Amino acid sequence: MIARLRGRMVALDAEVMVVDVAGVGYRVLAPSGAFTQRLGDEVVVHTHLAVREDALTLFGFPDVAALQLFERLLGVNGVGPKLALAALAGLGADGLRDAIIAEDTRALVSVPGLGRKTAQRLILELGGNLVVEHVAAGSAPVAGDDPRAEVRLALASLGYEPAEIARALQTLELQPTDDRDGLLRKALQSLAGAS
Repeated sequence: MIARLRGRMVALDAEVMVVDVAGVGYRVLAPSGAFTQRLGDEVVVHTHLAVREDALTLFGFPDVAALQLFERLLGVNGVGPKLALAALAGLGADGLRDAIIAEDTRALVSVPGLGRKTAQRLILELGGNLVVEHVAAGSAPVAGDDPRAEVRLALASLGYEPAEIARALQTLELQPTDDRDGLLRKALQSLAGAS
């Protein structure tokens, strides 16, 4: 398994770069714009090796957080390496993470090849875990226009599992007059009734 490369960047074209490590050139697919180094500069690339019957493909990222997000995306049904790479290229690691946490399907479907159903699957399967990490890291909450995103953050910080949070949020009918506190009360009542 190739987990990390350090060498000179000898070629760069859109989403493909070649890293020379001790005379061996590794072809790496990377999100466009993720690496700011110029040709000839030393570069450290955190990699994921995708193995298929007909190919071994390296995907590279400038930091471990982007690599981990890429690997999480691969765990979602219907998301392959090319779509995960396109999502990271289109929104950036932070933007993609924020869009999932904020349940911003509009931002997610702006990625070429990522449809509404896949966007909803990303939110459902990854949202809870990303929220917990977001809160644990002490990051400021990302709420977007939907107060349900703030409710998701609050429930995660209270220790509810992602599946419980998703069920509670599905029961909420968003009314124009609803605020975060009212929605949180309704979600907690829903969770209390389910146990």
